[in-house]
Amino acid sequence: MTALPPPLVDPSWLADGLADPDLVVLDASLGTHRHAALRIPGARPFDIDGPLSDPASDLPHTMPSAADFQRELRALGVNDRSTVVLYDGAGIYSSPRAWWMLRAMGFDRAAVLNGGLPAWQAAGHPVTSEQLPYSPGDFTARPRPGLLIDRDAVAAALADPGTTVLDARSRERFTGDAPEPRPHLRRGHLPGSANLPFTELLTPDGRYLPLPELHARLAAATAHRPRLVTTCGSGVTACILAFAAHLTTHPAPTVYDGSWSDWGRPETTLPTATGD
Repeated sequence: MTALPPPLVDPSWLADGLADPDLVVLDASLGTHRHAALRIPGARPFDIDGPLSDPASDLPHTMPSAADFQRELRALGVNDRSTVVLYDGAGIYSSPRAWWMLRAMGFDRAAVLNGGLPAWQAAGHPVTSEQLPYSPGDFTARPRPGLLIDRDAVAAALADPGTTVLDARSRERFTGDAPEPRPHLRRGHLPGSANLPFTELLTPDGRYLPLPELHARLAAATAHRPRLVTTCGSGVTACILAFAAHLTTHPAPTVYDGSWSDWGRPETTLPTATGD
């Protein structure tokens, strides 16, 4: 078994290890990048818009059960000894969500490709439309409670002076000045939460900022509180913040799985706030 990978790797790191039989590359792209024709050689689809969201939930992008997650990861050929590299076609968008899901299921041998497919191609590495065959794996789900939390835990976090609840959506969505992309949802944010748009942690070409800059921006947004809950529209870009907190060794990041798709539902009586 090879050594644990760093949580964030660059294209040269991946290119050097691509021939390793224990390396598994998973494409976690969403939206227009989902099922793209071109992929990193050997990449397999980690489909967050498909079987890697809970089919029993009426919310988008929620974590499937441990049994379902284990079944899907085994079908993707992931073994307990595998080293997994996750990427997406936008650069950094949904790959941290996939990484967080693996971590929540007890798997630590995973890394995010910094800059995703655009960085891979910009570095001159090959892409392909061919889907290489692979055999089922023996991945074992070992759930870690607390890495993904529900609305009751978020409500408690909002009342805790030692916790920052940090929203990754745009400022206009946070303040309620812009409508939600899911039109049935209310506008605004969780009362008492703070805002750090995920784009402010990324470079213009879709890579994470250097660690000192990530640390400074997270420290300012959290006011140095020891605990952190991240939220967004549907639990995807919240993981960009949580992964950045992990990179900067924040002691206790966690993610609101349902995020605003859950809290902002019109049929709930959960409080909302608008403005700054």
